[in-house]
Amino acid sequence: MKNLMPMKGLLLIAGLIMAGVSMAGEPSADVGEKIYTRAFGRGCGTCHDVQPNPNLFESVNKLSKEELTKVLVEGRNAMPKAMDQIMNLGPVKSAGLTQDQAVDSLIAYLKAGKK
Repeated sequence: MKNLMPMKGLLLIAGLIMAGVSMAGEPSADVGEKIYTRAFGRGCGTCHDVQPNPNLFESVNKLSKEELTKVLVEGRNAMPKAMDQIMNLGPVKSAGLTQDQAVDSLIAYLKAGKK
């Protein structure tokens, strides 16, 4: 019975580690908010909260994920390419997000609306 105690502890630690690994890289509205407020150092809202620029909180319901991703990767009209900026943000890096997950996080934030 004494020999089982260290094994239970090891199993508990392994479970906690696996839970942490499975949560890493998960898209979240919190990271999406950080993307929105920090991209290009001053945030997406610097341009997108001002007319006549598209309001992203409305645009997210009009564009497919593929269309939004294309705009972020390639830019459009006066909007510069943004994906490299997004992928280099600290919160995106520390969460270990892929490009797809970073876009999902931004979409989750935009769909939830401003806090």
